[in-house]
Amino acid sequence: MPAITSSPSVKIIGANGQISLGKQFAGRQVLVEEKEAGVWLIRTATVIPDNERWLHEPQAAADLSKALAWSTNHPASDAETDVLLFSAPPSK
Repeated sequence: MPAITSSPSVKIIGANGQISLGKQFAGRQVLVEEKEAGVWLIRTATVIPDNERWLHEPQAAADLSKALAWSTNHPASDAETDVLLFSAPPSK
């Protein structure tokens, strides 16, 4: 991805401690690192909740891709709904 550079701009930190980065970033999550007193690095980020992290592991991603490919070749059907709903449960 090419680097985007722009001229420095002056922003004012409001009384509530907030600074506006512009509407194009509204609702985005960012990482804020204080490099030294008065020097901050702000980067946009995508945060993955702990309970969803497993979805991004290679094996889970491969399994999901395989399942999606299968579902593309096997469209959903209601043809055997009654058989599935009203058949006797398997014996143990």
